Amino acid sequence: MDDSYTFPLKSPIVRILQITDPHLFASDDGELLGVNTTQSFQAVLNAIEQDLFDYDFILATGDLVQDHNREAYHRFTKMVKPLAKPIFWVEGNHDLQPQMRNALSLYAQMQPEKHILAGDFWQVILLDSHIEGVPGGALSTSQLDFLKAKLETYPERYSLIVLHHNILPTNSAWLDQHSLANADQLAEILKPYPKAKAILHGHIHQEVDKLWKGYRVLATPSTCIQFKPNCDNFTLDPVPQGWREICLNLDGSIDTRVKRLDCNDFLPNFNALGY
Repeated sequence: MDDSYTFPLKSPIVRILQITDPHLFASDDGELLGVNTTQSFQAVLNAIEQDLFDYDFILATGDLVQDHNREAYHRFTKMVKPLAKPIFWVEGNHDLQPQMRNALSLYAQMQPEKHILAGDFWQVILLDSHIEGVPGGALSTSQLDFLKAKLETYPERYSLIVLHHNILPTNSAWLDQHSLANADQLAEILKPYPKAKAILHGHIHQEVDKLWKGYRVLATPSTCIQFKPNCDNFTLDPVPQGWREICLNLDGSIDTRVKRLDCNDFLPNFNALGY
């Protein structure tokens, strides 16, 4: 397991940018259900660069690529380079190891650490929930042990837990079958640590900000297609692509908001029955 990354801050508030589920292809003309994912991701990156949010680092929460091609990871790293901030990442169900790790390790901006000591008050713990070859997720014994070890070592710090798969149901039968399978085990690990505050994830291509067993659960729109909640059958949502801004405060509270493109130039094929 990689060592911790100690992140000194100019301000006592930890400011984080989350991007998730870009589903890039090796080719720049690759499309997912009619959306050119390179173009939609670039539009999001352009909007982020024009925004005034002065974040400290970036969390990329999985499904960086769609076609399992190593070249797509190189595309991701080249596209995010202008953001000029450290990027920490977790695997999604569409990501493939070891080629993901091997490709990302070639770029200094892409940080391998899965534990971040952010300033004096917070820790960010990144977990791998992907299971090779299936869309659903679970946390292995080693991942749960890693989480417990970090919570035990730094009980005085507030904790943000980061993974790819969703905890809460979206009320969509087709999507909820691919949720985190052992969320109850995760809850048992977190239970003795009152300073564990929130769980952040991607995967469901939609915005969530709800409470689960006392923990704030946050999910963020994809930079490509969006899944409509409360639909048992596969249904795409016409809302624009987005990202999330997060502020981790001194008192353990979290200020966050989702931002979206101010245009709707990347509409998918709404006749699609799945992907």
